Amino acid sequence: MFTGLIEHLGTVTAIQVDETGCTMTVSDATPILDDCHIGDSIAINGACLTVTAFDKETFTVWLANETLRRTDLAERKIGDQVNLERAMGAHVRFGGHFVQAHVDTTATVVDRQPDGDAVTITFEFAEPTPERPSLLAYLIPKGYVTIDGASLTLTSVDDARRRFSVMLIQHTQEKISLGKKGVGSTVNIEVDEVGKYVEKSMLAAIGGRGENTQLREMVEKIVESVLVKKGVLPN
Repeated sequence: MFTGLIEHLGTVTAIQVDETGCTMTVSDATPILDDCHIGDSIAINGACLTVTAFDKETFTVWLANETLRRTDLAERKIGDQVNLERAMGAHVRFGGHFVQAHVDTTATVVDRQPDGDAVTITFEFAEPTPERPSLLAYLIPKGYVTIDGASLTLTSVDDARRRFSVMLIQHTQEKISLGKKGVGSTVNIEVDEVGKYVEKSMLAAIGGRGENTQLREMVEKIVESVLVKKGVLPN
């Protein structure tokens, strides 16, 4: 589990790809390696990955093909900066939101608009497919979204255009990779998991994806009662 508060910007220094996946090495990572162990989880651009090797300045992770398909990490090149966050410790303040670092999909930066010292960045989802259905139902203005591992607040959501926006203050622009990404760049998106659980629970309760139809029957009785009172249905 993560908070979405980026701890450090590291630099990709080695990439080895084969048919089974990819090994990636990140350097300039000393500030997050003081308590590192083999097998620990570190989120890179919002993707939870397992440390397979490390020293005082660098660490290496393995990326499975599923991770390469689902995230922007297949596009990273040597020299790219990436957002880093260690798994949340029980002793730290919880300043972001619950982030699993399980990337749902990617989006594309389509606009950047300065607003004083801040900047508003707008993103667009690709057309939904059976493999990647629309995530817009989980995005609401002033709700949470995780972009490249950073917990951010949505400022607007445009369902018709498959677009959404966030605002970065100057401090945040300097501390995360998104501050340097231009129009056309790809970013990793993880929607707030709470919305997913609420949706599944409600669908199961009304019989949409489960056998529990009690709530559905209750709603049907209420609707029928109202229609009878209005004379639409016979008493």
